Amino acid sequence: MDTTTSSFCFFLVVFSLLKNGFAQDTVVPAVVIFGDSAVDVGNNNYLPTLFKANYPPYGRDFANHQPTGRFCNGKLATDITAETLGFTTYPAAYLSPDASGKRLLIGANFASAASGYDDKAAMLNHAITLPQQLQYFREYKGKLAKVAGSNTTQTIIEGALYLLSAGSSDFLQNYYVNPLLNKAYTPDQYGSYLIDSFTAFVKGLYGQGARRIGVTSLPPLGCLPAARTLFGYQQSGCISNINTDAQQFNKKVNAAATKLKKQLPDLKIVIFDIFQPLYDLVKSPSASGFAEAKRGCCGTGTVETTVFLCNAKSPGTCSNATQYVFWDSVHPSQAANQVLADALIVQGFALL
Repeated sequence: MDTTTSSFCFFLVVFSLLKNGFAQDTVVPAVVIFGDSAVDVGNNNYLPTLFKANYPPYGRDFANHQPTGRFCNGKLATDITAETLGFTTYPAAYLSPDASGKRLLIGANFASAASGYDDKAAMLNHAITLPQQLQYFREYKGKLAKVAGSNTTQTIIEGALYLLSAGSSDFLQNYYVNPLLNKAYTPDQYGSYLIDSFTAFVKGLYGQGARRIGVTSLPPLGCLPAARTLFGYQQSGCISNINTDAQQFNKKVNAAATKLKKQLPDLKIVIFDIFQPLYDLVKSPSASGFAEAKRGCCGTGTVETTVFLCNAKSPGTCSNATQYVFWDSVHPSQAANQVLADALIVQGFALL
């Protein structure tokens, strides 16, 4: 999307929501984020887990060139979305000291790298499971009430935008590498199991007052550099069967969201399609100004993620991440996140 179109879309969002009485400086009163490493802004820094990104070169293109726990060279798609909605700071990682006082007024981030819909896998990775993230949200509401009062808290909770990113870790870090799972369940059966968790989470979040929920679809998992390396068996392109599994899951989650809208009064829920925008970048990177889409920037870009392979001493790390669709072997670069964030804003009209 070009800048003119993006700005026009943003104007429409602002105009529509301001008519509904939200604050004049932001489109929504708060942004509340749940999920996995695609949206974790540092919660895992405070956990005994291997899945951390609080060291260079992560964050090298972020504010002050400092790593924060974001699995990216810079901003996440949710950071860019928050900026587009008028926020000048981002919802803080809930486990961090920053998640206190007036900082709570703009929301909070409960996401944890290596988490997902499969609670057992998240626990093995020492990540925050989705049920625990929801429990932290209940706790957050209590803290918010002490800062803002009960009436203002209710207004914030009802008007907030809720974002969820999950599922990628369940497949890439669990299903495909766990013979106990992939021999016992087909990808379709495992996907159905994950959908039960998704449905329970949305119902739980709705029960806590959420009414505007945006959920990212699975990306083209078979196009991620790690998947190409681990499962490609010398194939030159994306792993088609893994992408097919992702698309089938995306159909399931869309169907589940449609069912939830019928069951839960006043619920607005959108499944953001990030499969197609990211797939388009991978298949035709030059069309959007990218030069490399087969490997990540960090290290050799084939399997690098977490401290073992993507670190300050990783040989081969690229000098200009704006040319790369992927930062490490799993996560998009800030430049690619900008493309994804543009897609989120356009698709988010249904949440108004």
